[in-house]
Amino acid sequence: MTSTKNDAPSRIRLAILDDHEILLDSLADWIERNAPEFDLVLRARSWIELVHSEAFPTDLVIMDLQLPESVSIGARVRTCRAAGAKVIVLSAADAQADREAALAAGALAYVSKAQPMSDLLAAALAAVGRSEATSALPQVWRPRPAPAPAARPRLSDGERQALVLYADGRTTAEVAREMNVQYETAKTYLRRVREKYGRVGRPTSSRADLIRRAAEDGYLT
Repeated sequence: MTSTKNDAPSRIRLAILDDHEILLDSLADWIERNAPEFDLVLRARSWIELVHSEAFPTDLVIMDLQLPESVSIGARVRTCRAAGAKVIVLSAADAQADREAALAAGALAYVSKAQPMSDLLAAALAAVGRSEATSALPQVWRPRPAPAPAARPRLSDGERQALVLYADGRTTAEVAREMNVQYETAKTYLRRVREKYGRVGRPTSSRADLIRRAAEDGYLT
């Protein structure tokens, strides 16, 4: 049987998060030239820029361990996993505690920046179930400007706790158990969160939207 273009596997949508612009550009350039399996749709220099982007969630996120923002690596990894993105953590130092925290939160690999780029590519391909890399052409990129400040709705303690738990990947039933409330109560909290964000023009129709809102407003720490 003759193969067609439709037989080729689809490209994996990739995001890179690193606050060091030179490293971000060089890593992106290398991946674009050596891994056509990946479609680099998002390059972010901050956690907020990543989750605020319309391209988020991607299939895979390669994120730097250390960022100037106060969001922990565990929270960042869990947020991406809850949104449906697989995660590889890239670090300048290979500290056992950091490695364990990243992997415990759901990262599929922890790669040191001292390792060859081929090791990172191998980890990325393994994370998405691929095993080959060829060549591709790079493209020019510059960071997107930070989003303008948005109105922050006033949430009750219950609504805020429900939002954090839900954005962390829990189902509504699990949110209810964590909060020790009835299912309908947890459901009401989440509905009110959506309504309040909707009234200030910030959509929350999907879990990914709720994760963006929680990250933007500092609830994921």
